[in-house]
Amino acid sequence: MRKMRILLSRGSSAENYIRALEGVGAEGVAQYLPKVDTNYDGLILCGGADVDPKYYNEENNGSVGIDIARDEAEFALLKAYAEAGKPVLGICRGCQLINVFFGGSLYQHLPDAELHVSVKGCDSVHTVTAVEGSVLNTLYGKEFAVNSSHHQAVKALGEGLRATAFWNGEYIEAHEHTELPIYSVQFHPERMCFDKARNDTVNGAKIFEHFIAVCEKYSDK
Repeated sequence: MRKMRILLSRGSSAENYIRALEGVGAEGVAQYLPKVDTNYDGLILCGGADVDPKYYNEENNGSVGIDIARDEAEFALLKAYAEAGKPVLGICRGCQLINVFFGGSLYQHLPDAELHVSVKGCDSVHTVTAVEGSVLNTLYGKEFAVNSSHHQAVKALGEGLRATAFWNGEYIEAHEHTELPIYSVQFHPERMCFDKARNDTVNGAKIFEHFIAVCEKYSDK
């Protein structure tokens, strides 16, 4: 089978995402503000700064680093890939943007954000609980450790999405679309695999392996 080509919509860097895709036998093409192009086998919305809260009808109350041009580009990309029925993976900011796209909202600044952000350049680590029957539950079981580097989180879940993992029974750490091949995680699997693998978290490569398998399935349609 041919190598899957994945479009990466990035912020400042996509090196870790490209390396992770190469590790599972795929090719990542990273661009900042990519034009809408559904000729790729899948789309990954990478991490980065906060989504403008105007998209979920709120004033700014803790959102930082807003990049309106990136928001607009990624909403257009997501719309095109969703309409084409092509696979999408959202990571961190991407998880939040997908939720907002489907009509959800975000916690703009978590009251216990210090438990989730990176410390001195090193991701925090915590345990999450996966919902039975979800992709994450299939890959890792019920409870497992992941990295953490965020100060926002999914609040009201968007239409057509179901939460598939939680931190402390409270904050949503992952969601899947109920009909479309769209998956999201709040954590950073690209920093938990291959040369970035950690002995205190699960292997993030499994998420990329699953995503590429989905891309291969849909590329045959």
